[in-house]
Order: sequence, then C-alpha cells, then structure tokens
Amino acid sequence: MTGQIPETQGRPTSGADPHDNRRQVLYWRLLARLFDPEEQPTLESASLAVVEDLGLPPALLDPQASVDSVVQRHPGLAAEFDGLMAPDPDPAPDDGDGSRDRAAEVRRAALVSKVLLNVFAPGSGTVTAGQLARWQSDAGWLERALGCEPGELRGGRGGGRSGGTAAGHGAGSTGTGTGGTTPDLDRLIPAIGPELGAIEADLVKRMHLREVLADPALAAQLTPSMSLIEQLLRDKNNLSGVALANAKALIRRFVDDVAEVLRTQVEKATVGALDRSIPPKRVFRNLDLDRTIWKNLTNWSPEEERLYVDRLYYRHTARKTTPQRLIVVVDQSGSMVDSMVNCTILASIFAGLPKVDVHLIAYDTQALDLTPWVHDPFETLLRTNLGGGTDGTVAMALAQPKIAEPRNTVVVWISDFYEWRSEPLFESMAAIHRSGAKFIPVGSVTSSGRGSVNPWFRERFKDLGAPVLSGHIRKLVHELKTFLT
Repeated sequence: MTGQIPETQGRPTSGADPHDNRRQVLYWRLLARLFDPEEQPTLESASLAVVEDLGLPPALLDPQASVDSVVQRHPGLAAEFDGLMAPDPDPAPDDGDGSRDRAAEVRRAALVSKVLLNVFAPGSGTVTAGQLARWQSDAGWLERALGCEPGELRGGRGGGRSGGTAAGHGAGSTGTGTGGTTPDLDRLIPAIGPELGAIEADLVKRMHLREVLADPALAAQLTPSMSLIEQLLRDKNNLSGVALANAKALIRRFVDDVAEVLRTQVEKATVGALDRSIPPKRVFRNLDLDRTIWKNLTNWSPEEERLYVDRLYYRHTARKTTPQRLIVVVDQSGSMVDSMVNCTILASIFAGLPKVDVHLIAYDTQALDLTPWVHDPFETLLRTNLGGGTDGTVAMALAQPKIAEPRNTVVVWISDFYEWRSEPLFESMAAIHRSGAKFIPVGSVTSSGRGSVNPWFRERFKDLGAPVLSGHIRKLVHELKTFLT
C-alpha cells in the first residue's frame, strides 16, 4: 500500500473502493504512530489530503493538539465525538449497491484516530501538570465516544453507560476489509478501563508530583482521579505544608465526587418492608388521594357534580427495621487501592443509614480498625497505609469478635485472596458462614469490574455456597441493599 500512496495522495487505484482506501490510509497512519512515534511522511501527507478533502481541520493530525482545543476552534465537532464509537441507533441507509454511506465512515475514522492516538500514545519523558490534565481531558473524550461518562472507565466520578451492545462503526473498523464492526461493548469497555488506568498511573509516576503540589498554580491544574489519589495516598507521609494541603484538597474533591455517585445508587432502594401493624400518620403528606377518590366514588352526586368523602385514606410509611451490623474488611495492599477507596466511601454511606452499624477494617500484614472514622471517608483514607504483603488472619482476629448476632450480621471481605496463610483464613471464613452470618467475598469493587482472584479461594467459596462477587461496585451495592432491607 505504501508504494501507491505517494502517487495517489490517498486516492484509490483503479478497481479499489475510494472510501475504503482513504479509511485504510487513516488507520494505517494511526497504527504507525502508535507503534513508532517517528513521523511517516508518506502516511502523513496522504492522511492530510484525506482530512482536507473531508472538510475537517488539519489539527486532527497534530499529536500535540488536544481534542478540547480542536473542539474549541470547531464547536460543531463536539456532537460528532459524542457516541462516536458507540453503536449507531440510526444507521445510514444503503446507497443502492448494498453498502452504507462510506464517506461518513471515512470521516468517522479520522475522528476515531484522533481520540485513540491522543490517549494511547501519550509520549515519554517527564510529564507536567498541564500534560496530565490534557491527557485526562482526552481520555474523557474517549469515554464519551464509547457512550460513557467522563471518568467512568477510570474508576471515578462517571455515571452509567449510555451506549448499547450492538455492533457499530467505531474503532473495530480498523481492519482492511470493507465492513468492520465494533466488538460487543459490554466486553470491550471492561478491557479498556484498566488500560486507561494503567496509562494514567504511568503519567502520574512520570510527573514530579511533589513539586507540582508545592505550587498552587500547578496543583490547580490537576484533576483528581483514581491513579492520582493512589499516588497521593502512598506519598502523603512525605508531604508537608502547601504540598500536603493541596494533596488533601485533591483527595477531598475525589472522595466527594465518588460519594455523590455511590450515594445515589444506595438511596434508590427503600430500607425495610412496610410495617402495616402501625397505623399510618394522618398528615397531609401521607394522604393517598387516588385511593380516597376510588373508595368514595359511590358518594358521587351527578346533580351537584360533587364527590362527598366519608373517609380519608393514608399511606403506610412506617417500616420494619432490625438493627443490622455491617463489617467491611478491605485488603489495602497495592493491587487493591481502588477497592480501598470505593469501599471506604461506600461504608461511610451505609453508616449514615438508620439502624445500620458499620465497622471497617483494613489490612495488609497488619490490621487497622478504622471504625471510629467510618463516617468520614476522607479521614479514613488518610489513615490507610497502602502497600505491603497480605495476611488476612490478622484482620480476622479483629473481625470475629464483632459478630455478636450472626443472623443480623453481614461480613464483606474485599481482596484478591492471594494470601500468605490461605487454609487457616479460609477455615475462619467458613466458620462465619456456618454461624448464620451473611459472608460476602468480593474480588473487586472497581468501576471497570476487572480484578484477579486466587483460583484456590474462588473454588472453595463456590463449594461453600458463597461464590466470590466480582465486577462493578453496583453488584456489591445491590447485595448489601438486599440484606439490609
């Protein structure tokens, strides 16, 4: 193909589909840039000819230009980036020869290439606060292109998916055929999330974070994310003065953002079943207007066109609630940092519910009872000490005495279960399960849902009748609400 491009400047040779040829040029340039940062003059000039012919700005081909800057100069492109790689709910009609609008596919390829290149080829060397902020913004555009909220795939503040699962015309069309389709997004997105997190973590490590935090102007450019929070929590003991204050402010912002998302998920469910043995309070806000009208319809006077009400009906609002104890045990080793952050926040939210007694324990080779601070996830996280090995038996020694009434107790154990002393720990967990307490082993509580679990523990939990819960944090929220209501 490269032998034809200089002669045709991205236009097809005889017998080739012109739109397929131009789309291939754009994707070949993308692949070349991803695997070799050196500019390929032939591919660059051919891609420029394609982009200009489409009426798109040449800045789409500039690796230094962020998607934000392109959109600011060309506002009309913002709508095209949104949902760009999500399934098309209203595909273009066939053009008469059995093919779709291939010119639109070429245009889409140019925009997809821009987003993918900016996100997956972030360069090397030292990273500035501005470069990190630009990458985070570009990653947000990729998430929007996939039909997600900015930050959602990286374990943060985003909401639910807006895209479907059918095939579309996104990045999956990078092949050299003529009718590529995207993979099922439910399989694609969980794979992309951890990769974005890994790239962001690498950028944070390459940034002189302490120097950035010491400068309020530079610190103000930082957007809190899971990768940044992990680094701040690891380095907090080495910070002081202005740097420490800026670090705490970033952690607080992130905690508040994630808490807002999780609180919405928890509050969607009612707590407790209606207690009909308690008469409803006869106040206006409890008046059941529909039932009152229905029950008094026999008193309707056609002559007067008036409904006479003999009795008012009120809704029951009192709920049967039994005091429940929730014990959350979290592995705080390095591989579980996002679980630690999410579960600390989640524990604080459940601690705010009526008649729910929440206890929080974090462990690596030592265990720490964080229950006194469970209502304040910010203070809790500042007391964690991420990293180290893993010995769940020390956490079990703190958790077991807290189980006073097994039938009203749920123990949530979050870990990858790669333990130093596996057999004694599992026996203790099995004993909790047999006592009548609800035992929920959790392999991950991340936004991406990706996590590794020790197969030895996975099989034994399955045999015990308490399979490991892995996946999105919403699954854990659902399990807890089911037990507590």
